[in-house]
Amino acid sequence: MTHDDGETPHDPFAHLHDEDYTAPFGALVDWRDTVFMGGRGVEPLDGPWRFALDLFDEGLRQRWFADDPSPPDTWTTPRDYDGGDWQTVPVPSSFNLLKPEWTYFEGSVWYTRDIAPTLAPGERFMLRVGAANYRARVFLNGAFLGGHRGGSTPFFVELGPHLRDGPNRLQIQVENRRAPDRVPMTHFDWFNYGGLHREVALVRLPPVFVRAFEVALVPGSGFSRVAVRIALSEPVDLEAHLAIDGLGAWTIPIVAGEGQTVIDAAPELWRPDRPRLYDCRLTTGEDTVADRVGFREIRTEGRAILLNGEPIWLKGVCCHEDDVALGRSTDDRDIRRRLTHAQELGANAIRLAHYPHHERVAELADEMGLLLIAEIPVYWAIDFANPDTLADAQAQLSELIRRDHNRASVIAWSIGNENADTDARLAFLSHLAQTARALDTTRLVTAACLIDRKTFSIADRLTAVVDVIGLNEYFGWYEPDFDGLVRLLANSAPDKPVVISETGADAVTGFAGEPGRLFSEAHQAHVHARQLEIVADVPYIAGYFPWLLYDFRSERRQTELQRGYNLKGLIDRNKTDKKAAFHVIAAAYRRLG
Repeated sequence: MTHDDGETPHDPFAHLHDEDYTAPFGALVDWRDTVFMGGRGVEPLDGPWRFALDLFDEGLRQRWFADDPSPPDTWTTPRDYDGGDWQTVPVPSSFNLLKPEWTYFEGSVWYTRDIAPTLAPGERFMLRVGAANYRARVFLNGAFLGGHRGGSTPFFVELGPHLRDGPNRLQIQVENRRAPDRVPMTHFDWFNYGGLHREVALVRLPPVFVRAFEVALVPGSGFSRVAVRIALSEPVDLEAHLAIDGLGAWTIPIVAGEGQTVIDAAPELWRPDRPRLYDCRLTTGEDTVADRVGFREIRTEGRAILLNGEPIWLKGVCCHEDDVALGRSTDDRDIRRRLTHAQELGANAIRLAHYPHHERVAELADEMGLLLIAEIPVYWAIDFANPDTLADAQAQLSELIRRDHNRASVIAWSIGNENADTDARLAFLSHLAQTARALDTTRLVTAACLIDRKTFSIADRLTAVVDVIGLNEYFGWYEPDFDGLVRLLANSAPDKPVVISETGADAVTGFAGEPGRLFSEAHQAHVHARQLEIVADVPYIAGYFPWLLYDFRSERRQTELQRGYNLKGLIDRNKTDKKAAFHVIAAAYRRLG
């Protein structure tokens, strides 16, 4: 209904009936619109943010972001949101752990704070969000600037013309609902932490800046050639000047914002027992970035994994990004502790389950000499027939590859975990494998597969797509008879390497009993001892990844012993007490050399 003058009358109750309320806020930032962060300073926005729960999405329905920030005593009509400081939360954090009544909250929350950066002519400002689970929308001074989906990878939003002198009201809506078309979907085996769980910062940039800077050893070059690729924010012609300490300096032409070259160099190779890193510095126009890069080659040959041309057996462990106090949030102390525990186990590799972990994990693994399998949460029953779900997964994978391309420690991209072997799934994961190889020629592609129960063998069709076959099996736990593992391995004849990507058993720290008593430390230790005994001499097995380093929250687990935790950790949730299985595996890894 309209008035005679053509104007639509104001209806204060219209939002109550608008179920298309998200339509104006669907725009997503493109994964290509990243900023290379190496060597850059940032203006941290960590600390207290004003905070509001929004289970019914009233913030979008009622347009909370458009309200002026005046105090309630000046209002002429009532509101349901004031953006005030009566309730604050720290950023980064997992808000679920901050109040008991928020523990299981799944829905929208709003973060608000004022920013007042000093503006300089020609500068560009980006907001960098390290991770927000699961969908985020950014508003500045009432304007919607863009959104992002995927709870574990960073994204950037340019603040642009909406940034003004003086206070600016920055708002980020984050919602962590589980949904069938998301990655992961509604059903997964870890805790659904929500919110801004990684760092948030402002990044000052020149008018033309470096979006991507990739440096890596050329595969098959005899370890004597290094490939460099540069992407700028604008399609301009420039020169880039690259210096790698100890190797030399080069000038690289940039044409229409892109530059790439291959340089002759023979760097000392990065390897776990000697993780050599080189300081790299790149200057182009007004922008300068830097990175510490290790040079190594990872490939397969037949049933072997080769690191720098030599066979390597992956003595691994899986790890979730979970902490009793921090949830999905983390810090250098927590990360160094988990990497140190992995090394104390004798591990040379970690599978980062089941989503991208904080970027500092790979940076510190580079320094400490640990190999990493990095993963996206294509977990269980993803909506494989949905093109939008595929686009979501491809964006998450692309953002992960762009972020960690220069990390020598990362040797493989894992594109799936325990997915049923259907035509739709095969097509979906084949697309992801193509994406990984198009963006990165220097790493392997893997996925954690299930047993073909008809042939009782390793016969997943995905094995033809990946470079390394991951095998998740739980003989000794969900399937008590170890003879099944012996039969499975004897029935299989893969022509490429297989790693045991998961196996294990739950154990309550300190729970006594003999092998065979479920949830006892002795039974968990027996499972791993027998598993390693069986797989160690199988010629196509190239690694073993126990599930997992620490106990972690999982609300699927609801027995008197579990109480919301997966107890397959080799170390208690307190990240201090090592179970008997830890020492059994450490001894086996020492014997493997």
